[in-house]
Amino acid sequence: MPESPIRKLVPYAEEAKRKGIKVYHLNIGQPDIHTPEIALDAIRNIKNPFIEYSHSAGNESYRRKLAEYYHGHGIHVDHTEMLVTAGGSEAILFALMSTINPEEEVIIPEPYYANYNGFTISAGIKIIPVISKIENGFALPPASEFEKLITRQTRGILICNPNNPTGYLYSQEELEQLGEIIRKHDLYFFCDEVYREFCYDGMQHFSAMNLKGLEQHVILVDSISKRYSVCGARIGALVSKNKDIIATALKFAQARLSPPGLGQILGEAAVDTPKEYFKEVYTEYIERRNFMVEALNQMKGVVCPMPKGAFYTIAQLPVDDADKFSQWLLSDFEWKNQTVMLAPASGFYSKPEFGKQQVRIAYVLKIDDLENAMECLEEALKIYPGRIKVMP
Repeated sequence: MPESPIRKLVPYAEEAKRKGIKVYHLNIGQPDIHTPEIALDAIRNIKNPFIEYSHSAGNESYRRKLAEYYHGHGIHVDHTEMLVTAGGSEAILFALMSTINPEEEVIIPEPYYANYNGFTISAGIKIIPVISKIENGFALPPASEFEKLITRQTRGILICNPNNPTGYLYSQEELEQLGEIIRKHDLYFFCDEVYREFCYDGMQHFSAMNLKGLEQHVILVDSISKRYSVCGARIGALVSKNKDIIATALKFAQARLSPPGLGQILGEAAVDTPKEYFKEVYTEYIERRNFMVEALNQMKGVVCPMPKGAFYTIAQLPVDDADKFSQWLLSDFEWKNQTVMLAPASGFYSKPEFGKQQVRIAYVLKIDDLENAMECLEEALKIYPGRIKVMP
């Protein structure tokens, strides 16, 4: 099992804090956005005399409520076509184990969410990467690049849309192109859509669930963690119109008994979050994104594309090794008694060398904190011993 690039430097951050240094956490997608009151009230006002096991697929009342949520986003499913899971992570693991045998393959555009490495290793599955590049904003590679990689062992394609870690938003046209490959080669289409609400600059999210003729192929992964800023609730969903997939995944769900009870109570209430909440959150993330990307690109030698969704970006830094630099920030650097924690991008690739000079940065902190964090980063780059020269 690989270490998480998002969490592996935690001991260094803890040591920095013990020294009294303020650490700005840009390494992890933990927003400081407030959780909707309607969700918190559901927990505060629990009347249950005890917290019991739910159905292994999740409480029926919650699944019915989730179906209403999906209908509101043009995704027409019912409560029998989904399982409630312990976060989107468990949904991905269940989806992979329900459809792909050990030693078989799944194609994933990289860089990709680091924990896909852990999930596929747990399931004995091989990742076959198709590389996207920072030079064109990590746009989806041409469909022909995917077809070149298909073998007798290929069972599916996995995407995250909007993308974590790059912030790239796949268009309907791009999804339809992938859909043609899925149909032609009779593959599964795993679509991680946990950042559905976070699409910017007038861009609209198109769900793979709405691809025509692929109803038996598409497996949707979802989560409430970022939507309602409730990462610790650990509630996700696996959704598919393929009854065999749901029935198989339910066996894995039964083996872990049930998803979190308190999280389901919170999640069910959160579906009724007022639209005003999302308007406020949207405006806040646009401001954070614009500030941070501009600040990064003003630093000498730094390259950072403008993300169109989620709340992450990959930045190229003028350093010899982003893993060493990220550790150095915590162990050997401070600016005005502050420093920054980043996620080295090497862990978001199948081959670490591809991300050797890149980091993933999450713009999940308020503007004042981002301003301090960017100042720290700029000063750190000026004096880092492993800084490399860049052409003017």
